[in-house]
Amino acid sequence: MARRRLMPGVTGQGSTPAPAARSGPQAPIATTVADAAGTAALEEMAGALQSARDSGRMILDLPLDKISADHLSRDRIPVEDEEMAALRESLRLHGQRTPIEVTPLEGTALPYGLISGWRRLHALKALVAETGESRFSTVQAIIRKPDTVADAYVNMVEENEVRVGLSQYERARVAALATQRGIFPTEKAALLALFASASRAKRSRIRAFLELYHALDGVLRFPTHLPERLGLQLVDAVRAGEAGRIAEKIAAADPGSPEEELEALRQALAPGTAPAKPRPKKTAAETVEIEPGIALEQSLSGKTLTLKLRGRGVTPELRDRVMRALKNLD
Repeated sequence: MARRRLMPGVTGQGSTPAPAARSGPQAPIATTVADAAGTAALEEMAGALQSARDSGRMILDLPLDKISADHLSRDRIPVEDEEMAALRESLRLHGQRTPIEVTPLEGTALPYGLISGWRRLHALKALVAETGESRFSTVQAIIRKPDTVADAYVNMVEENEVRVGLSQYERARVAALATQRGIFPTEKAALLALFASASRAKRSRIRAFLELYHALDGVLRFPTHLPERLGLQLVDAVRAGEAGRIAEKIAAADPGSPEEELEALRQALAPGTAPAKPRPKKTAAETVEIEPGIALEQSLSGKTLTLKLRGRGVTPELRDRVMRALKNLD
């Protein structure tokens, strides 16, 4: 049987010719539209990423040596304790779980300033120094852009209040330091801004600890461990002029732990340990007869002058006359 030869482009009975392949360059407008669409998509993505970065919705890995830990006067007092040791061990085993907060800095040696996360930042630095492992050389961070430095202080305090809480001494300390740096005009204004959500009674207690901070900062070695009740007792002692004596007691005790310092403070505040206040000198009473049957006795104790009327002539009627005369003195 003869074989049927097919013509080029024909596939068989009932088939249709295959479309010829297009040749030559694409239309210029198609290429332009595709390029424009790609550029727009990239710009939109870049804008979305920049917006997420600026609004704090993106977590970045930042080198530890690019962050200024002293951008703000810290509310947390640096201390090597069990909590810091536990934090280092957690970072060693599980890595960082909660990002710190930083803000961009201009005109400074370091590009970022720390807002919150002081303990995490320093725990990672300690791990780098201890192990030399590169996995600890960066920190997960969120970028914040507070409108003012005062807002940055508020953010720092709020973050620490929520996460770990602050001692009354630390609350007072950050209010004092922020005022000293000129962030707030007065310590009262600092308290109102930094602890706006606190009750009036709580702010009053923090204000009392401000007196303690000004009197004994640098003397107390473990002030963050000071219970509120004992701290308020110390405030009363400071107001009574006992700050110097308490400082001497702490120096003599030379406490090496919070427990030892608390015991030294309790002993300093124990009844009978404060020196007896000298009684004011009292002069002998002098009596002068001002009319028959009426004598005036006067005595001076310190700066207090006491006058007494004595004798058979001192009657209720005389008392009323004296009271009227005293009222007329105004």
